[in-house]
Amino acid sequence: MVHVVLAGADGREFTGGEGAFDVEATSVRRLILALDQRFPGFGDYVERRMAFAIDGVIHQDAYGAELAPDSEVCLIPKIGGG
Repeated sequence: MVHVVLAGADGREFTGGEGAFDVEATSVRRLILALDQRFPGFGDYVERRMAFAIDGVIHQDAYGAELAPDSEVCLIPKIGGG
């Protein structure tokens, strides 16, 4: 299972305060769907507001990225600006 870690408090309102959990997923796309099933509304929130660090590498466009069964995915709030 993929280990998901929330960096900081962002998004914890969806997870009941959980900061780390395991999810069955083989890609970021499937991870987002699994998060939304487990925590309704969280998948959409993650898609719009979070960046992905997969096994220590930050991805600019992670939507199609594949995940290994032992991957760690850190969800990081996106930084806005101009």
